Amino acid sequence: MARMTAAEAAVRVLEREGIDVCFGVPGAAINPFYAAMQRRGTMRHVLARHVEGASHMAEGYTRARAGNIGVCVGTSGPAGTDMITGLYSAIADSIPILCITGQAPRARLHKEDFQAINVPDIARPVTKWALTVLEPAQVPYVFQQAFHLMRSGRPGPVLIDLPIDVQMAEIEFDDETYEPLPVYKPSATRAQVEKALAMFAAAERPLVVAGGGIINADASDKLVEFAELLGVPVIPTLMGWGTIPDDHPLMAGMVGLQTAHRYGNATMLKSDFVLGIGNRWANRHTGSVEVYTKGRKFVHVDIEPTQIGRVFMPDLGIVSDAGAALDMFIEVAKEWKAEGRFKDLGGWVRDCQGRKRSMHRRSDFDQVPMKPQRVYQEMNSAFGQDTTYVTTIGLSQIAGAQFLHVYKPRHWINCGQAGPLGWTLPAALGVRVADPQRRIVALSGDYDFQFMIEELAVGAQHKLPYIHVLVNNAYLGLIRQAQRAFQMDFQVQLSFENINAPEIGVYGVDHVAVAEGLGCKAIRVTEPDRIQDAFAQAQAWMDEYRVPVVVELVLERVTNIAMGTDIDSVNEFEEILDLPVEESETVLV
Repeated sequence: MARMTAAEAAVRVLEREGIDVCFGVPGAAINPFYAAMQRRGTMRHVLARHVEGASHMAEGYTRARAGNIGVCVGTSGPAGTDMITGLYSAIADSIPILCITGQAPRARLHKEDFQAINVPDIARPVTKWALTVLEPAQVPYVFQQAFHLMRSGRPGPVLIDLPIDVQMAEIEFDDETYEPLPVYKPSATRAQVEKALAMFAAAERPLVVAGGGIINADASDKLVEFAELLGVPVIPTLMGWGTIPDDHPLMAGMVGLQTAHRYGNATMLKSDFVLGIGNRWANRHTGSVEVYTKGRKFVHVDIEPTQIGRVFMPDLGIVSDAGAALDMFIEVAKEWKAEGRFKDLGGWVRDCQGRKRSMHRRSDFDQVPMKPQRVYQEMNSAFGQDTTYVTTIGLSQIAGAQFLHVYKPRHWINCGQAGPLGWTLPAALGVRVADPQRRIVALSGDYDFQFMIEELAVGAQHKLPYIHVLVNNAYLGLIRQAQRAFQMDFQVQLSFENINAPEIGVYGVDHVAVAEGLGCKAIRVTEPDRIQDAFAQAQAWMDEYRVPVVVELVLERVTNIAMGTDIDSVNEFEEILDLPVEESETVLV
């Protein structure tokens, strides 16, 4: 046993739990924790410019690698409330992050002290656990329980609120014998898997829907093994994109109202059985349940019991970690295949592949101002299969998911459910901290980019290089498109004449000047045949200066991106390509 402050005990627990970096903004009420970090000298700290930005950096850090848990730190009051959006984004996508906040002294709680607010009560709906620690001796064990909860069952975030006098109090703590608590994850039984596979074997046109739970379980290789074993096509969800490579013959496309492929929706509508693993039937994936479920049976595998039946009741529900479930599915499937208990799905697979080769949206537009589809075509050409894309929401993300290609798990990093604007930039920085070598390309519309643009300075200060593709139409594009249903175009235009930059016309904000003012490099592109040169220049600057590089692409003001209210009624606003299968071998799929 050793005597130390509770704050130092907390830092030592973080060390023993594998934490060596945190993101945050110091302040008076959290200074004892910072002092303990400084004394220990074992933890890297990335100073954010906004506490919400720090929470999104922690998210990006967690999402980048299996086993990571991002930690963000802030002072009392507004620091905690600033973290709420990050906590919401994390719990919505089953992402574990730990938020640590300072707090007023215990004797001053409920006395309306400066920057004192009951942050745990505010955070409780968006965390697995949120509490103010009132006894110093409990601090190390509260942190121990936090990591146990974040890792067990459905992963998610925790907030720990530390009064300043609790942090400074001395306690006895033996960190040399400290061990993380065992992680709990439910596992599918053989009987459950046999019943699911019997339903699969009876189907003529089965599919697997692969969700983000497979990525959380680090089980993408198992998914591919299972799919190849049975020869079954796979539909990844937006959060499961990358579980199977886009160019794999069994990758059948994404399904949904927005972030979907034409061939993916068409294949789903042809299917008669769906095995969903680690997914939650998100509404942007399913559209109306009636259309999505009609004519097909469902098995749903999820780690969280209350997810089963939440959107619709499957024909069979299995509560299990995705990796554990796939282990059992593979074991039983191998036995049954050897016994000849599965149909030959070759004809069904060829039908799916034919749709994948033939049903495309056009992207080879040459107009100036540019159409966004051309930008994604050029991104596919410029960035290889090892590229990690980071993005949030908007027409930029929707079109990106329709046109870009992802080949590996954790190479599409997207806040799928919450979709807060401003998320992309700090999340990309968190991904860079997690992996100094990976090629990272962030994708933002102009409004997302402007929300937390100050975090570019973090990338410049801490030498966190990546390429940020900024598609600029000076509009809230997704909201403008949605307003068409109300016959309006109201308060969604970002255009104005910038008196300091008349050369950019009505596009308003001079993003190049702002990025350069924050210590980064930037380049503006207005013609499609210059995009490749701009990407090459960005890579060269990134390698030379080791800072974020912004590539701004000036688009036509209005482009409607394909979407609809149901998967059988997606509106195609631009040209589509229905190619004869025998003539489509050169189409990128």
